[in-house]
Amino acid sequence: MSEDNGSPPSQPEFPQKPGKRLTLGHIADQLGISTATVSLALRDSPLVAEETRAKVKQTAEEIGYIYNRSAASLRTARSQIVGVAVHDILNPYFAEVFSALEDVLEEQGQMIFICNHRDDVKRQRAFVNTLLQHRADGLILCPSVGTSAEEINRLVDQGIPVTLVAREVPGVWAPCVRGDDLAGTYQITKHLIKQGHKDIAMVGGRRGSSTGRYRNAGWRKALEEAGIDPADQLDLPELMTQADGRAAVPKILEAKKRPTAIVGFNDLVALGMMTTFRRAGIEPGPDMAITGYDDIDGADARTPALTTVSAQPDKIGRLAALTLLRQIAGDRVPNTPIVIEPEVRIRESSPPPGVRLAPKLAE
Repeated sequence: MSEDNGSPPSQPEFPQKPGKRLTLGHIADQLGISTATVSLALRDSPLVAEETRAKVKQTAEEIGYIYNRSAASLRTARSQIVGVAVHDILNPYFAEVFSALEDVLEEQGQMIFICNHRDDVKRQRAFVNTLLQHRADGLILCPSVGTSAEEINRLVDQGIPVTLVAREVPGVWAPCVRGDDLAGTYQITKHLIKQGHKDIAMVGGRRGSSTGRYRNAGWRKALEEAGIDPADQLDLPELMTQADGRAAVPKILEAKKRPTAIVGFNDLVALGMMTTFRRAGIEPGPDMAITGYDDIDGADARTPALTTVSAQPDKIGRLAALTLLRQIAGDRVPNTPIVIEPEVRIRESSPPPGVRLAPKLAE
């Protein structure tokens, strides 16, 4: 019978809390590489340099990591489904974003489920739940107004790749690809000020969204720098569509201090206003300078051609898709926003102040 001295057997030391399972992430953190690279190295993939494969295997042995091939097979089993949710799929801007990300995702064999949540957070949540039931590989989301950081972070915490597009939500753990909306409206408002306008309205934008807030902030910043008080200017929020733009015209005409120029939240609002102003006898451009945002297809073909801002939707769509694919592959993507610089397109709709500011009267 062996002698028992009463002392407990020695335990190996591991670089993690007791009871916590060693993961690929421990090796990735120690070597400063992605978990995807670690996984490939442990499978002797030729995609990983031989020196890196050797370092990964040595580190795995040192910390006592055992590669479970059957578990890895389950982890890498993909549904090849990606969800894409935006608030207005009929908006040509989002059609361009979707077209670009669709091209990238389809090249990787991904099938796309689309949701037009219309800024209804309950509709968005129902779509996300459906994606989870189908074990979707990831989600590209232009978040609805009312989306909380907590609900997105719950998805991330469950290991579901998420990339936000166009709109951001403060405090989320997911990356976001968007345009620099503040810079865009700042630059286009500065253009109107340089043209000689001092009464410049802002029409549109849901202020519950980051896009609405940033574009309004850009307008305010440019006015304040020029010594113009934004509080003295007409500011009509929550307008998003051409119908909204048409409905805004009577309010603009009835304003105590009628503007000589208007910064439209987007091209749809601007185009809606242009049509209705013309019917009221006010010519867009000479009588009322108007600008838009997004540079949708056909904006340059209107009469007058619309001054607007290109947010480069094709670039945003491609980067959003590539960012999501990196997460699906196991890379750790920083949650810092990827911000695309806007490009102002100066056209005919934003000349200096004209002389005809009143509607024509019938003779």
